[in-house]
Order: sequence, then C-alpha cells, then structure tokens
Amino acid sequence: MRKLFIGVYLYCGFAAVAYIGHALAEQSGMSNEPISPIPLEMDLDERKVSLGEMLFHETRLSKNKKISCASCHDLKNGGAVPGLQFSVPGVSGKAGQINIPTVYNSGFNFSQFWNGRAETLEDQVDGPIQHPDEMGMSWKGALIELRKDKIYTDKFYEIYRSPPTEKAVKDSIATYERSLITPNAPFDQYLRGDKSAITDLQKQGYSYFKNLGCASCHQGQNVGGNMHQNFGIVGNYFEDRGGEITDSDLGRYTITGDEDDKYIFRVPPLRNVEKTAPYFHDGSAETLEEAVDVMAKYQLGRDLKDEERAALVAFLKSLSGEMP
Repeated sequence: MRKLFIGVYLYCGFAAVAYIGHALAEQSGMSNEPISPIPLEMDLDERKVSLGEMLFHETRLSKNKKISCASCHDLKNGGAVPGLQFSVPGVSGKAGQINIPTVYNSGFNFSQFWNGRAETLEDQVDGPIQHPDEMGMSWKGALIELRKDKIYTDKFYEIYRSPPTEKAVKDSIATYERSLITPNAPFDQYLRGDKSAITDLQKQGYSYFKNLGCASCHQGQNVGGNMHQNFGIVGNYFEDRGGEITDSDLGRYTITGDEDDKYIFRVPPLRNVEKTAPYFHDGSAETLEEAVDVMAKYQLGRDLKDEERAALVAFLKSLSGEMP
C-alpha cells in the first residue's frame, strides 16, 4: 500500500509541478518542461542583505567566537564544504553526522535540512546557532554580543527600528540567504530559448532525465527541494550500504516519530551539483557518476548503460549557474 501511495504521490506531484513549469517556461521560451529557470535577480531589501551577509560571517554568534554560518557553507566552494563527508567540527570539536547541503538557492526549497524540519530559512537559523556541537550559542548570549557593537546596533535601528533581536537577526540572515542565487546556468539559457547554450550530449542527458523518471522528484526552479521522498523506493539502500543506522539515516522519522517516515528525506536540489561532492545525506557517493548510478538503482530500479550515465552527468553539469 505504501509503495502505491508513493507512486500516486509522485505522479500527482510531478503533474502539478509540470503544469507550473509549463506556465513559467512558456513565458520564457519553452513549454511543457518540468524545470523552470532561476530568476536573474531577486527583489530584496539590500540593507537587510548587507546586514545578513555580515551576520552570516560573524563568529561572535558562536560560543567560542570561532565558528560562523560561513564555516560550513563555503561560498567560494559551492555553498557547502566540498570533499568533506560531514560538517566541519563545531564549538564542541565534534563533526556532524550528516552531509552539508548547499546554501545557494536555498530560498527556493520548500523546507530546510535533509529531514525538512525547518519550514523556512528563518526557522533554519535556529538550528546551527543553538546546536551544542555546531555554534553552541543561546539567543540571549548572541544578542548580548551584537548589542555590544555600535555598528550592529546602528544598522539594526536603521532597518528594524530596534536593537538586535532574535526575530530581526533571523530575518536579515534569511534575506541574505535568499539573495544567494546562481542564475543563468547554461540549462536556464536553453530553457529561455538559446538552443546552443548546452551541448548535444547535455540535451540527450536531459531527455534521459525526463524519460527515465528522474524529473518525477527533481523538478521546479531548484531541480528538487520541493517534496519529501523515500530513499530506496525499489531497493533497500541502507541494507546494501551496511554499517550502523544512525539518527541521520532515519530522515523525517526523527521529526514525526511515524514509522512510515523512516528513510524519507527532502529531495535534494540539483543546482550546482557538480560543485558539492560527496553526495546524499551520508556523503557516501564521491562522484556524480556514482550518485547517478545509486539513484537509478534504488529510486528507479535500473542499471544505467555507459552512454546514459555519461549523458546524465553532462546534463547535471549544465545546471551550474553564475555564483554571486
């Protein structure tokens, strides 16, 4: 019954997103596509963006004054920490037990974190700042630090008409994160009507991407990030992987306590995916080729041919946009 539900859910979700994608793409050069381009710019309050950028790099928001949001989200390297399976050690000296998702284009996700426990970017800010192994700071302590600084105090009064508050800090950091978009990827140029923007191999990869079923979960502006899905629809990924099942492996179950939510995660977005290896919540796939094979096997029940894999990887590389 659960498999049937997931199948219906996938079909309905894909149909809805495809309809939205059709409407958006029709305005920009192509229709009937499950993926839509990232906007070329965002309409945001630049004062909040500037303040949020300062706070994103502010180490005084951590207990030991050494860790900032940028410590785990390296903006020069895909908005994550490429090559690292899990997060960098935080204030406790311990590394996290889950792969770091990119902060780029995170404003297009319908929820945040692998298990979707934060509905908004504002809610997401709570997690790392207060986590004892990450930044290890209380909001009371963070606000005391910020209120000591006249530059911060003046900026908060200018923008929010108040001294630094929890709500205002969250709002400014989230606004900055919404500004971190990577527009004008070759594939977006293709969607907007430039048929020469991607190669024939990438076009073939996109055809495979749709026809094999990848687009059932990876669609919309962020090519994912807009639904939850079981990791292992047609095979037991965790049994085959081996090793201990950790809390990070349990997905949404850690939030809901519902047995049906075990191993269900927010579908990862695929924008700039070539820049954020290793892949999956457990960082188990070191290359795009390996990740594509795992997805084909456990989500689609297929063993890819060499030409299919090569074309799919080429297509995924066309999703890398311009870094801000």
